[in-house]
Amino acid sequence: MKFKIDTKEKIVVFCPEENALDANLSASFITTATTLPGLETRNLILDLHLIETADDAGIEAIFAVYGFMYDNNRSCAITGLNNILTARLKAEGPENLNLAPTMAEAIDLVMMEELERELLDGME
Repeated sequence: MKFKIDTKEKIVVFCPEENALDANLSASFITTATTLPGLETRNLILDLHLIETADDAGIEAIFAVYGFMYDNNRSCAITGLNNILTARLKAEGPENLNLAPTMAEAIDLVMMEELERELLDGME
C-alpha cells in the first residue's frame, strides 16, 4: 500500500494513495495505520480524499483503525471523504464518529478531545 504520512506535534496524518479500499488492501491498511512511527503518543487523522470506493472489508478496516486509536486512549478523525463514503460510514459506524469535511476541522476535533483528556486526567 502506498501512503503519505505527516507527523506533527500531537497528530499523525495518514493518507493512503489508493483509489479503492477493498478486501485486498484492508489488512495492509490496518497494519500500516496502527504501526505508524510516533503514533504511540499522537492522535491520528485519516485523510481519505484519494479513496473513491470502499467495499465492506474496507469500511471495516476504517472502523478497526478508528477503534484502535480510542482503545489506546487517543483520538482519531476522518476527513476527505466523498459523499458516498460519508453516508456509508455514518450509517454503519458509531454515532459519535469524528467525520470532518476539512483537514482544519479534523485537527480541531482531535485537539479538542486531547484537551478534554488532559483536563479530565488533571481532575483525578
